[in-house]
Amino acid sequence: MEENEDDQYCYQDRNSSCKRTSISAYFSITLYVFFSLISAVTVFLNLLVIISISYFKHLHTATNLLIVSLAVSDLLVGLIVIPSMTVAIMEPCWVLGEYFCPLLLYPTFLCASSSLGNLVLISIDRYVAVCDPLMYNLTITTTRIMCCIFITWFCCVVYDTVLINIYVNIQVPRCFDECYSLEGHFWVNVMDIVISMVFPCSIIITLYFRIFVVARSQARQWTGSGV
Repeated sequence: MEENEDDQYCYQDRNSSCKRTSISAYFSITLYVFFSLISAVTVFLNLLVIISISYFKHLHTATNLLIVSLAVSDLLVGLIVIPSMTVAIMEPCWVLGEYFCPLLLYPTFLCASSSLGNLVLISIDRYVAVCDPLMYNLTITTTRIMCCIFITWFCCVVYDTVLINIYVNIQVPRCFDECYSLEGHFWVNVMDIVISMVFPCSIIITLYFRIFVVARSQARQWTGSGV
């Protein structure tokens, strides 16, 4: 395939350089403004949740602690992940150097894994509240929830650190696509999908399905007793 002479490359060496994305300035500014608004709204709403629960003492419950932990994950998404990924995608030429590559990918992996971890904890909390309400106050305590949150974040930090060491290239990337490499790590990719996606999602779906069954059973009992 012949190359177009008007194509612009990131570097002079065309054999190992990616092409610059040729988009209009108006469209580029529109996308930057759009993603900036998404980032600002995400940060504002999650910061509002964190401040509200932290300020009002009557909101210091075990369930709200889980909501705060989830809000922290989403806050990092709006504060770090969305702006950095927007710049990286809009600007295909990598000009951020070698060390910013893992700093870009690590918050992305960490926010994804921690969000799913918090959703698992929330589903467990709701499961106990619906399926075993008499034991809820004895089982779900603030101290236990704080320990579970700490363990979840610690496991996510360790797991994503190992994952970044496997994925990230040791050479200085020239393009955004070169920042990470998934080649030659098929079984690592499969294991990552199972651990970070399939396993937590299976727990969440199973618990909420159980909650649905119990809630429907309780609704039928109330309806029958009312008749």
